[in-house]
Amino acid sequence: MALATRAAQARVERLEVSAYTVPTETDEESDGTLSWDSTTIVVVEVAAGDETGLGYTYADTSVATLIEGKLASVAEGADALAPPKTWSDMQRALRNLGDSGIGAMAMSAVDIALWDLKAKLLGVCLADALPRFRDSVPMYGSGGFCNLSAEQLREQVRGWLEQGFQSVKIKVGRDGSADPERVELVRELGGPELEVMVDANGANNPVEAALWARRYREIADVTYFEEPVSSDDLRGLAYVREHAPPGLAVAAGEYGWNLPYFQKMLDAGAVDILQADVTRCGGITNMLRVDGLCKARCLPSSAHCAPAISAHACCGMETVIHCEYFFDHTRIESMLFDGTLEPERGLLTPDRSRPGLGLSLNRERAAQYEVYSSEQGGGA
Repeated sequence: MALATRAAQARVERLEVSAYTVPTETDEESDGTLSWDSTTIVVVEVAAGDETGLGYTYADTSVATLIEGKLASVAEGADALAPPKTWSDMQRALRNLGDSGIGAMAMSAVDIALWDLKAKLLGVCLADALPRFRDSVPMYGSGGFCNLSAEQLREQVRGWLEQGFQSVKIKVGRDGSADPERVELVRELGGPELEVMVDANGANNPVEAALWARRYREIADVTYFEEPVSSDDLRGLAYVREHAPPGLAVAAGEYGWNLPYFQKMLDAGAVDILQADVTRCGGITNMLRVDGLCKARCLPSSAHCAPAISAHACCGMETVIHCEYFFDHTRIESMLFDGTLEPERGLLTPDRSRPGLGLSLNRERAAQYEVYSSEQGGGA
């Protein structure tokens, strides 16, 4: 039977979900408003015939139980070539629970796995199944946690520069007295050609954020200020944008769970660059719709985190200007998965010779971090 014929007849036969909690490289990491000592990744695998699709989201273990309890039965038996139809069915199944927050992350993980499965059934890489708009995605080095010493920050930035990144983003907002020196350090290391970016994770009020925007622009020619205030404060974001110096863009959107969220952000004139996270916003299906919203507004977009997935999603998006090569996620993805991409000259390029995402879960390496498995009836 020809490949196309087999694919057209494929149905999702089973869904399995697992979760892994990986400690941070140092005892703790922090940004402007939060500290953490581990990260949990929830992994979904969907099977049809000899092919298995893989998806994931960075979330609490409760997302795994939600997927097993509410979404597995929706996906199983579904047309493996129609992820958007299953996406719609999952949204309906979550009506009384809510499709934001953990609901959105659960849908995202399953949707990504379904798209990976579809691409594998068709024998093409995921970027080609979307379809592809570009061959590679510009990446920016991201981390620079607030708790890092000057030497640790210097080492991290140097690593990104050695990988060819032309843009670097660090966390700010926890200690205002230290932030100017930290931002200047990045500028000194990268020289005048490096794009310096900062992320406050909503640490400021609008007036403070506007003052910091001018300060960062003056001392280090910062061009990108992410979440200067809470991303829920659309009026505050618009205020910062209005009062920011020329050449500094305001960005937000990583906590967008659905299209109405992004539409409200755009209607408020809250951002110069709209962010979206493929593992939070509704997976590949909704990520492509976010691209449409930005295209209609002639506004650029940027992908938040999960680079092993985002590299493929962004190749199918016209408005994307870059994707986040986040320290924690690149570390975890390389630890748990085989087939992760390595940046070249600051770009990630999906491997067209590998179907789907090109990823496979390395169960031997992942086993020590496992905290949940549907195969074992829940908690690991």
